[in-house]
Amino acid sequence: MPPTQATDLLSLTPDELDLALKEHFEARGQPAYRSAQVRRWIYEGLAPSIEQMTDLPVGEREALHDRFAMVEAEAAQVALSEDGTVKHLWRLADGELIESVLIPSRKRMTLCISSQAGCAIGCTFCATGWGGFDRQLTAGEIVCQYRASRRWVEKNERGPITNIVYMGMGEPLANRKSVFPSLTILNQGYGVGARRITVSTVGMVPGILELAERPEQFRLALSLHAPETELRGSLIPLEKRHPLPELLEALKKFDDGGGKRITFEYTMIGGINDDLSLAPKLAKIANQVRAFVNLIPFNPIPYQDWLPSPPEQIRAFAAVLEAAGVSAAVRETRGRDIDAACGQLRGHTLVQLEKGRGSATT
Repeated sequence: MPPTQATDLLSLTPDELDLALKEHFEARGQPAYRSAQVRRWIYEGLAPSIEQMTDLPVGEREALHDRFAMVEAEAAQVALSEDGTVKHLWRLADGELIESVLIPSRKRMTLCISSQAGCAIGCTFCATGWGGFDRQLTAGEIVCQYRASRRWVEKNERGPITNIVYMGMGEPLANRKSVFPSLTILNQGYGVGARRITVSTVGMVPGILELAERPEQFRLALSLHAPETELRGSLIPLEKRHPLPELLEALKKFDDGGGKRITFEYTMIGGINDDLSLAPKLAKIANQVRAFVNLIPFNPIPYQDWLPSPPEQIRAFAAVLEAAGVSAAVRETRGRDIDAACGQLRGHTLVQLEKGRGSATT
């Protein structure tokens, strides 16, 4: 018989983990508490490997290792920003590079995690898509970003991670096979409250509808960036597949679930989508689903010569929204000096790698 492929313990939901461990230890004639030991090492001890589960007998660790795996990411680079933001560049087992970002504020520590290696959406203002799409991440590869970041935070005494946002590399709702189990794992396994977890999307309508059916009150952030179909289509290619009217109907169903807050992310690009005539149209859409609006100054990225909207234009845009009854805020740009701000992930890293390859061949 061919060897059985090892099951990644980090990709299993808590119920799946309990069942797999129960069957494993029963088959080996081990007491039932062995399962609880492993569970504690995973969810509380954040053990990076089976070998470090030291209250298990050596023979049981070896048997676990023969059947199971624990997919962990290696920190290839850590960058610290002047504003306290921390970017980790993680190397996965197959060499893929993904990023996560820790963003501190006075009352919280938010972890921004990736759901794909690269991105296939191709938004014109985002650096991640410039590098193309490589592959989907597994649930374990998504979860391990949280585990490794928590270990780093605790080691460096930076305070607990309070919030998680799926706003790193990739379109989360294009990887529902992994993202949805990871939500369950983070919520039920690691105890991160559903209201403290936000899933971002550029408008994958089927995924929004599926997320709306879940009983947990996970938050949703929509990368809107324009309140008109034609303009949005020039920024976000997915608009052609799921145009604004269809997207708005999906958002209404999500909002009908109650307690599931929706946020609109709106990148302010000078001379592109910041005309004040667009603000009332944005307000009309936001009011239909009680959405909060984040106005985000555009962050420079490789091979794009756009500039952020002037601060006074952003303030005027926000004032129009607020006058129309929409709660809005201008998001403070964080981590720009380490290429960790929105849209910058991976882009500059790929440019640096490309330059390195070029110099190596000359």
